[in-house]
Amino acid sequence: MRREVRRHRDLETAIDEITASYDGPEEINNLESAALPNQRKVIEAFHHLLPVIFMGFYSTRALNRDNLRHELAEHLHHAHELLVDQIERAVTYERFRGVVGTHGEGYSEELALGLWQKLPELRRLLNRDVLAAFHGDPAAQSIEEVVFSYPSVMALTAHRIAHVLHGQGVPMIPRIIAEHAHATTGIDIHPGATIGEGFFMDHGSGVVIGETAVIGNDVKLYQNVTLGALSTARGGSAQPAQRRHPTLEDGVTIYSGATILGGDTVIGEGSVVGGNVWLVESLPPFSKVFGRAKE
Repeated sequence: MRREVRRHRDLETAIDEITASYDGPEEINNLESAALPNQRKVIEAFHHLLPVIFMGFYSTRALNRDNLRHELAEHLHHAHELLVDQIERAVTYERFRGVVGTHGEGYSEELALGLWQKLPELRRLLNRDVLAAFHGDPAAQSIEEVVFSYPSVMALTAHRIAHVLHGQGVPMIPRIIAEHAHATTGIDIHPGATIGEGFFMDHGSGVVIGETAVIGNDVKLYQNVTLGALSTARGGSAQPAQRRHPTLEDGVTIYSGATILGGDTVIGEGSVVGGNVWLVESLPPFSKVFGRAKE
């Protein structure tokens, strides 16, 4: 009995100390009234969008053209309710911080609707990505296998959704979606990265693609490729419009472990960069670089 009393007292003391720690100067102590987005709700909305894009792969019911619209509407209504609320939270918080200005009534609804209107085009792009994986991997047995099991497809689905929201200026939500995909697949793509059609990351684990990277059509990356930035004097919010990450033109192939850095670095059309190559300078079209390149 005495031991239980002591444990209870110690627990209450610990709670008091943790509570007191919120009076300190640390930035994470923010208790302001503006409600932050809920990570779980954002991810829930994303998981309602997966069936909208790949309905035949995610539905638990028999599907035909007669009930398709109803199935799509069911998921979109749930996603809409969730995402509008989370966008409103994100925008309100950024307005509270003075990062964004005041927007009119229904602004969050307009942003969510803008994403819904782009979903047919996103489905077309993702179909090209799926085909790139199927044709680019001799181990792929079917389109169905690619959709169900290839991390590249999941990562690109999240990225293409997050990229639209990022382009609309939606705060925080795109990063939550991107980091959920990162945690799920091991592929880290910043929502700001611009990625063309027919993109495939073979295996994909450890791929990092930075915010201002630009990737053309029919590009293929293997695992552990980094499209990164050279070290800068300051991090955080330093000049987000500045190009810090490389450009890969159409038809480029980058093998595993290669690192390509810098906003002025352009890998020309049709080039092949071998495994573990380190590049901080541009390559002309149809180049082949193997071994460790000189800086």
